Amino acid sequence: MRLRVLVALGAVLGLALGLWIRPGAHGLPDEFAGDPELAEALLDEAGTGYSALAAGVVRDGEVVTASLGAPLAGRFEIGSITKGVTGLLYADALERGEITEKTRLGELLDLDGTEAADITLGSLSRQASGLPRLPTSVKSVAKSGAAALLARNPYGDSHDDLVRQLRTTDPDDEKPLYSNLGFEALGAALAEAAGTDYADLVRERIAGPLGLDSMTAVVSQDELGDRDVQGRDKAGRRQQPWVGEAFSSAGGIRADIGDMTTLAAALLDGTAPGVAALEPVADFEDGDRIGAAWMTTVQDDGRTVTWHNGGTGGFMAWMGIDRESGTGVVVLAASSKSVDDVGLALLEREATR
Repeated sequence: MRLRVLVALGAVLGLALGLWIRPGAHGLPDEFAGDPELAEALLDEAGTGYSALAAGVVRDGEVVTASLGAPLAGRFEIGSITKGVTGLLYADALERGEITEKTRLGELLDLDGTEAADITLGSLSRQASGLPRLPTSVKSVAKSGAAALLARNPYGDSHDDLVRQLRTTDPDDEKPLYSNLGFEALGAALAEAAGTDYADLVRERIAGPLGLDSMTAVVSQDELGDRDVQGRDKAGRRQQPWVGEAFSSAGGIRADIGDMTTLAAALLDGTAPGVAALEPVADFEDGDRIGAAWMTTVQDDGRTVTWHNGGTGGFMAWMGIDRESGTGVVVLAASSKSVDDVGLALLEREATR
């Protein structure tokens, strides 16, 4: 418990210092690319505080996209929507017979003699492993605080770093607890079971089959190019890209709005590999249900939305689908201001047209 308090205090201190040194506000340019009606709706719902925004809509199998402040082919960090992709890979691995829900981490990673060795992949997939949100070592806490202050990447750990962190982390009771560390572990285990690395697993089993040419689990800044959008905080401060081998399965994927919307379409029509990940299997927080990473929420008007969001130092993202109406929405922002409400508003707009 004391370590969790230390983690929280470190994060708060870093954020407070970051706010203290932030520059002035920024905004979106008037120019847009893609569908003008969607661009106008996106701007109306989003308001100010973003340096670049993109949205995609799927309705009746048709895909429409728009972008403000970035080209349609611009790649955004999708943050923890990456966990949704890892959930698809988990469900796909179950179908292939490579793993079972009861496969233990110790069967795939070098964790013999540790408490983490007995964590099952099933519990990791539904955020019930008991692993903390982040590693709790003093070094990790200090790194996170410094990253928030200096707009740096707080991740960058290797596979071996991840294994060392897991060896020294004692899981809490198995209860719903959103964990980046848990999905780093799940991604590493899935890659090991398939005899490859996580980036190749995404390419071979998700991006390749669905034709998502822009979707990449980025491990190093050296992999970034001209089409990669610059992330910024709410006030416009440039943020270093969040990349790393261990982090790649928890939040390290980049993609453009077209590919993300194509993924939403594949989730709706059932052609996405591992689509069973969307099916809720356990209760989570605030009345939500969870599948393999994917959340299911019943809205006040009775509509059921399956979704995941994401956020990094300079990006926010949201993907949601209304399976009953056959409607999906993706919103990507190159700013650290939430787009959850924007996405929900656009989804309601489309689902009730």
